[in-house]
Amino acid sequence: MQTPKGHQHPLTQMIAEINSIFAEIGFVFAEGPEAETEHYNFDRLNVPKDHPSRDMQDTFWFKAKDVREPMVLRTHTSPVQARYMEAHKDQLPIRIIAPGKVFRNEATDATHEAQFYQLEGLYVDTDVNLGHLKGTLEYFFSKFFNGKTEVRFRPSFFPFVEPGFEVDMKILEGEGKLVGKWIEVMGAGMVHPNVLRDSGLDPEKYSGFAFGIGIDRL
Repeated sequence: MQTPKGHQHPLTQMIAEINSIFAEIGFVFAEGPEAETEHYNFDRLNVPKDHPSRDMQDTFWFKAKDVREPMVLRTHTSPVQARYMEAHKDQLPIRIIAPGKVFRNEATDATHEAQFYQLEGLYVDTDVNLGHLKGTLEYFFSKFFNGKTEVRFRPSFFPFVEPGFEVDMKILEGEGKLVGKWIEVMGAGMVHPNVLRDSGLDPEKYSGFAFGIGIDRL
């Protein structure tokens, strides 16, 4: 009798599907370290020194005696965009997606985990605008959910983008409880000039958008 073969974890399957959809419009896969420096996790992303996300109760910090410089378990996949822009500043346009594990120092319950998966997206070139962001997200969601979707932006604040938005998505076709309802799905915005500048890119010449979504939520 043949032994049943194993199969991929649903999250692994989902990441592969997301990679495939974004590859259709020129995005490439990128990744970075899960043990990240304070410099890339916070400083390079325009996060103020007194921002609450740096606190011990929000972030897993390595003990000072164990590292040469302040280190954390990354709290988001956004450091990948800073590292990638720095390494590819002479190879524009930049289009990347960066899925991976992130970590938050918080109590776990039915809706919160100390470790979860996040997807970062970044596009940088000349004359990138919010229309490009909206079109990209609508394309992705329509392919992912196999039907026409609509995206709307609500003003919000994230240190590494300006302006920043919470993004809602509505499935316009098909069946199910979610069809026709607005659902909050991610944070996004135009890459902050300071983030571009610190990566070696002139914000007077280049612009870009970035977004981050919890893969587990999809």
